[in-house]
Amino acid sequence: MMLKAVILIGGPQKGTRFRPLSLDVPKPLFPVAGLPMVQHHIEACAAVPDIREILLLGYFPAQQLQQFVADMIAEYKIRIRYLQEYQALGTAGGIYHFRDQISSGNPDAFFVLNGDVCGDFPLQEMLDFHTGLATPSLITIMGTEATRQQSIMYGCIVEDKETHQILHYVEKPSTFVSPLINCGVYICSPDIFKRVGEIFNSRQDFYSCEDGEGTESIQLEQDILMPIAGTGQAYVYTTDRWWSQIKTAGSAIYANRHYLQLYHRTHPARLAANGAGKPKIVGDVYIHPSATVDQSAVLGPNVSVGKNAVIGAGVRIRESIILGNSTIQEHSCVLYTVVGWNSTVGAWTRLEGTPCDPNPNKPFAKMDNVPLFNNDGKLNPSITILGNNVRVLSEVVVLNAIVLPHKELSSSTKNEIVL
Repeated sequence: MMLKAVILIGGPQKGTRFRPLSLDVPKPLFPVAGLPMVQHHIEACAAVPDIREILLLGYFPAQQLQQFVADMIAEYKIRIRYLQEYQALGTAGGIYHFRDQISSGNPDAFFVLNGDVCGDFPLQEMLDFHTGLATPSLITIMGTEATRQQSIMYGCIVEDKETHQILHYVEKPSTFVSPLINCGVYICSPDIFKRVGEIFNSRQDFYSCEDGEGTESIQLEQDILMPIAGTGQAYVYTTDRWWSQIKTAGSAIYANRHYLQLYHRTHPARLAANGAGKPKIVGDVYIHPSATVDQSAVLGPNVSVGKNAVIGAGVRIRESIILGNSTIQEHSCVLYTVVGWNSTVGAWTRLEGTPCDPNPNKPFAKMDNVPLFNNDGKLNPSITILGNNVRVLSEVVVLNAIVLPHKELSSSTKNEIVL
């Protein structure tokens, strides 16, 4: 069997809720648990023996991804290419536009993964399900269960419990349809191109030649899944493994925690260990080999420290991401915070955010993507974020704040965006 994988990574206009972190680096390259977000996808795909090529589709300028792609090829010894769209083509439009590259070599099927989801992807199990179906599936979706209240924020799937055929599909319905939601991971048969081609051609007739805007923005969810649901050509593979979207900067902390947890099973060597002359580690922690951490610091649980970061004496960090080339000076405390690239945090300073984690008492609860402001126009409590090149002076308290790049904070601040 020969397969390919397509990872949809979007472009610079997307990921606005991920600012200020996506101002410096394309959102798919933002490091979670020490690896760029989309590397977790690549790693999951590379673990499926039949996947021979991975294609990244997006409209970031190619030079922003060149180095990353080269590094990934070296690390995973698999063919990886970045295909740049000239405009936002939509989830199915991009696949259709690059159909020749995807079809070359006649793959039996191809995976499609949305770049802004994270999880413990059971790709091989999903493939076994797809190939074992009695009637061939045009598209198989990975689904998972959500709470009734949260399900309407996602694509909802109604399945035949016996055959797992999709009977009905609605993208973000206004009222409850089904607790089974779309994880943004698909296996498509190459026959899907014919389907997308029909939509594309019908739209070409609709638009006049001069105004070709938007003809190619075809969505997999609304334009493909909704019409073929109930025709016996779409199936759902349900998983109960961890899965989430990464929409807001706060969700990066949540994803960081889960990916670190996964390393126990997949890459235990990536997790820091306690030992003589080393900092005290609590729970799961990733420290880049080039980072310098004082042995009197206490890190964890769920902390990632990036390359060339410097962490001083007596520093306490938990549930946080410290990005590359940043410095945390002695005796500072960092909780539920993302510290941006090249930032400096003074001594005896406290950075603290508020997590918006899923309710642990509700089965299947997902993370809420809380809007930045509430109805009174006040900032909702959130993870504290320092953009790049931010300097926080000593003995300052920063609480639930978002600090844009190149700022200096000389006094304490809470519940505000520092522009």
